[in-house]
Amino acid sequence: MIIRSKAPLRVGLAGGGTDVSPFADVYGGNILNATINLYAHATIIPMEGDTIVLDAKDRGVKVELPASRELELDGTLDLLKGVYNRIVRDFTKEPLSFKLITHVDAPPGSGLGSSSTLVVAIIGAFAHWLKLPLGEYDVAHLAYEIERIDLKLAGGRQDQYAATFGGFNFMEFYKDDKVIVNPLRIPRKYVNELQNNIVLFYTGTSRESAKIIDKQASAITDNAQKQIEATQMVKEQSVKMKEALLRGELNRIGEILHLGWEYKKQMAEGISNPSIEKLYQTAIEAGSNGGKISGAGGGGFMFFYCPENTRFAVIEAISALDGQVTPYEFSMSGLYSYSLK
Repeated sequence: MIIRSKAPLRVGLAGGGTDVSPFADVYGGNILNATINLYAHATIIPMEGDTIVLDAKDRGVKVELPASRELELDGTLDLLKGVYNRIVRDFTKEPLSFKLITHVDAPPGSGLGSSSTLVVAIIGAFAHWLKLPLGEYDVAHLAYEIERIDLKLAGGRQDQYAATFGGFNFMEFYKDDKVIVNPLRIPRKYVNELQNNIVLFYTGTSRESAKIIDKQASAITDNAQKQIEATQMVKEQSVKMKEALLRGELNRIGEILHLGWEYKKQMAEGISNPSIEKLYQTAIEAGSNGGKISGAGGGGFMFFYCPENTRFAVIEAISALDGQVTPYEFSMSGLYSYSLK
């Protein structure tokens, strides 16, 4: 038997960072994101005996371990080990023997939620193999707990839910890890126009989001009014983005992105830098009317809204800088798994 699973990566259109504690716990967070046709993939091949093989193809890292109830978290493939440990603890209670093969269509630190999406894909493969009674909210919350509690990795809550649900979603975040996912029924013609007008660009540099997120969380804890007000404005932009998409007012998208980006840069040090600012200004001068970084900031992917037919001039301009334009399509489905005998 072979079990395969995949989950889509996402771009954060508005509200990014408001899903991070303590802001979400105190003020409540809102995020609007959309998944794209770049994926995290997981394959499980059950084996006889008492061996576990973990093979991250995109990282070139492979380890073979004796099957046990808990794998040591030693810095090597801890995401994979963390999922296994939780599956055994919560469900099987006994060790499993298998080969787990993973790869992600984007590099780590890309700002597309690759780590969380990989965790979701791995959970999906285990759930399919073991016939676990997990709904969409269950999978997303379990992925969140594995990353944020078990592995103690800093971050927000949107990525796990985006990867599980897929499509365009307006998400609400509250204290006690309460999350409400509101799927948006956006007419296909508007989705197609967004796809035509939004240019996705990889800066060529990854970043460690945990450091930026820690600074952001510290500012809220310290009651830094400038950062709190900026985060509130970023939250407000997500509502405006939702209204514009549902009403088909696509001419507002660039303006909303631009305002959100200006406020996001005030949320924590390190979100932007001179090379990012140069890239942004180059896109604006070529015809874009707004854009932002996807994820915590500091590097990874950026995207720009290019009204009418300005995408061609924008692509030409930013292609002269370090990085590359990345083709994509919006993905309207989330976590998917299947098995073959």
